[in-house]
Amino acid sequence: MTMPDGAGGTMKHDMPGMDMQAAPGGQPMQHDMSSMPGMAMDGPMAAHGAGGTSLMPGNAPAPQPPTDNYADRVYKNGEMAASRTMLHKEHGGSSSSMILFNLAEYQVRNGRDGYRWDGEAWFGKDLDRLVVKTEGEGVLAGRSGTYMETAEVQALYSRALDPYWNLQAGVRYDFKPNPSRTYATIGIEGVAPYWFETEAALFLSNKGEVLGRIEGYYDQRITQRLILQPRLEVNLSAQNVPETRIGAGITNAELGLRLRYELRREFAPYIGVSYDRKFGRTADYARSDGGDVKAASFVIGVRTWF
Repeated sequence: MTMPDGAGGTMKHDMPGMDMQAAPGGQPMQHDMSSMPGMAMDGPMAAHGAGGTSLMPGNAPAPQPPTDNYADRVYKNGEMAASRTMLHKEHGGSSSSMILFNLAEYQVRNGRDGYRWDGEAWFGKDLDRLVVKTEGEGVLAGRSGTYMETAEVQALYSRALDPYWNLQAGVRYDFKPNPSRTYATIGIEGVAPYWFETEAALFLSNKGEVLGRIEGYYDQRITQRLILQPRLEVNLSAQNVPETRIGAGITNAELGLRLRYELRREFAPYIGVSYDRKFGRTADYARSDGGDVKAASFVIGVRTWF
């Protein structure tokens, strides 16, 4: 290797083992590092890149948790058992509960004000829970006075399918409209991609009638306390049910937009608008009964949980 020196001459450095001859055809030189001491790619290094997440998935059972707790060597006579029990409860083994009313509102309409509620409560652990749901609506000082249009309650067993979805099954009882009905219920509830709260359920009545319901909402945070919630609910029926004034197909749909302010996370007053529309044979039943087929409302209410 020849390099210029500081005085305009050249310095020659003879470096054994560093002959930098070009490869034939002017191609870049290839370096076989396996001939260098300590760089042979055999043994454990030969499997580099074939471990960890690059391994093929297996079906071997998980290893048993260790039972030889080191603390037992220091604290005798089972003194650590209570601490381990508390640790287990605090990391998924404890029971918890919640009561939530997503809707509890007064609806202002043209000459036919009303009210509505939609809530649920649950008790249990991470995987298994007892869930109670209720929803309904009514009329305040309408043409026929004050009365309740619909009211229902559901008692469900809920089983977690994964961190985001729960499978639910149980019974539903409708107090209104008359005549009342009892339904076997199966459904799914969870968080869809992009954080859409979603529910879907099928109902089989004691009279053999099949109903369905799909609903969902999304909380769009404008600030840490001001939240806009669009909401959609669609009810369906597999057949006409004249006794309860329900027609086959899509029976009704409600589209709402509510803006709430969280005074506390557990207590948030809101205002908004709601549009409800009956369809098909259900709308025909409403017309024949002298009722409204569609209704637009200004709503004021509170969302609360504890």
